Amino acid sequence: MAQFINDKTTAVTEAIDGVLQASGGDLARLDGYPHIRVVVRTDWDKSKVALVSGGGSGHEPAHAGFVGEGLLTAAVCGDVFAAPSVDAVLAGILAVTGPAGCLLIVKNYTGDRLNFGLAAERARAFGLKVNMVIVDDDIALPDLPQPRGVAGTLFVHKIAGAMAESGASLEDITVAAERVIGGTKSIGMSLDTCTVPGSPKEMRIGEGKAELGLGIHNEAGVQQIDYHNAEQAMAATCAKLAAVMQNKPHVALLNNLGGASVLEMSILANELAKSSISKNLKLIVGPAAMMTSLDMRGFSISVYPLTAEDHAWLSAPCGPSAWPGCKAIAPVRIEELPDGLRPIQPIPSEHKDTAAFLTKCCQILIEAEADLNALDAKSGDGDTGSTLAGAARALIGALDRLPLADHTQLYRAIGQELTQTMGGSSGVLLAIFFTAAGDAASSGLSMVAALKEGLARMQQIGGAELGDRTMVDALKPALDELDAKGFAEAASAARQGAAFTATITKAKAGRASYISAEQLSGHVDPGAEAVARLFEQLAS
Repeated sequence: MAQFINDKTTAVTEAIDGVLQASGGDLARLDGYPHIRVVVRTDWDKSKVALVSGGGSGHEPAHAGFVGEGLLTAAVCGDVFAAPSVDAVLAGILAVTGPAGCLLIVKNYTGDRLNFGLAAERARAFGLKVNMVIVDDDIALPDLPQPRGVAGTLFVHKIAGAMAESGASLEDITVAAERVIGGTKSIGMSLDTCTVPGSPKEMRIGEGKAELGLGIHNEAGVQQIDYHNAEQAMAATCAKLAAVMQNKPHVALLNNLGGASVLEMSILANELAKSSISKNLKLIVGPAAMMTSLDMRGFSISVYPLTAEDHAWLSAPCGPSAWPGCKAIAPVRIEELPDGLRPIQPIPSEHKDTAAFLTKCCQILIEAEADLNALDAKSGDGDTGSTLAGAARALIGALDRLPLADHTQLYRAIGQELTQTMGGSSGVLLAIFFTAAGDAASSGLSMVAALKEGLARMQQIGGAELGDRTMVDALKPALDELDAKGFAEAASAARQGAAFTATITKAKAGRASYISAEQLSGHVDPGAEAVARLFEQLAS
């Protein structure tokens, strides 16, 4: 897969320089590039305990993104998924450590332990006070003698960082860090592996599968499970956490492993708030990308039993924007609609034939959903069928509250229903169409004449004309023929109009107006196709 990099050998150094140049001058790097890559605070005066962390790159914003007031003092960056050198770690320690000492926060990987550990020994030989803690929060393999350190490391960064900023001693910060490490539990899940720059992508996660308990260096998970949806994925993840959690209030950190969209992460946050462990969750950090694995399409959850003191440290202000904040998990709050937006509901009335006719129209659109989506994918965003089918389902569900016996009010009621249930510009345009048709019908026009008035109003506001490659190309000729002759002729006119849109290579309205002629040629407009199918099946 293509990536926005120049050269894999310079990717890390260029990324660090990008972080520095976007920091507003808050961050700097030590000399010694490219072998020594250490990001430091520019406002550091060595009067407080320094916090140094780091490891392999590819976990951005960790670790450089967490350097700043209230968090890390320095971050030591290795190559992608590779521990930094002893000299690089030592350079970081020497650059930021004063009389108050330094705490190294290290994730439990052999290279990190060895290199940070040896650097600490060498720093002590210089007479510096240096302590080191090892984060081992991963619960993917419960019986593993040395669990990996993953996103739960951020709890240690934040709590230790807030304590250091307040002037706490190295001894007190170390004790607190060990306590946080002892209580933090994490596990991750992904739908795909990540793409390491310069290396072929590993395709080990099959279609319809998710990997549970994988590491942040693209290591395989402990098991692959069938994947169905976000709810099931969150349930499987929380089941692992529930087995090791205490029955007391916790804070949860919901971490994007790099490739999940913001929409997906918000859905996962909603599922977490409804999950089997939700009763013990009081605070949440995220959802956000904090400890990533390049572009891995997954998430991880870290939990930590909460005390009042740690709540204060987690909520303390800090400089780096990579820390998304720690907020209370609260139920969904619903505010009343303003009076002007609360529609006056029509008086429902029954009419068997009208109900049957509307139901048939809706079923035609529902049955065409997949075909219309496929057609729209060639010239739009692939959702025309779903948009129309969703509105059709909602209209069927609303039949018992519609004024079916009064067509004037029915048109208006359908327009009102569409404004609430049908998304996008098509929903607005069809709402205008039916509302205007209702206004026309109230003045005594026939059903077809009223619909033609609705179409004229929709064209006036939407701007679409015949030949613009929209549903108008099928709907206008169909209504003209329906007024003059009947359904069979209207269906034929709608089909001819829809077919004509496949020859139009320059759309003047809708999303297709952004598409090239090559992509439009030979493909019927999905809105026009929907109109044609509707009239054809009604005529039959």
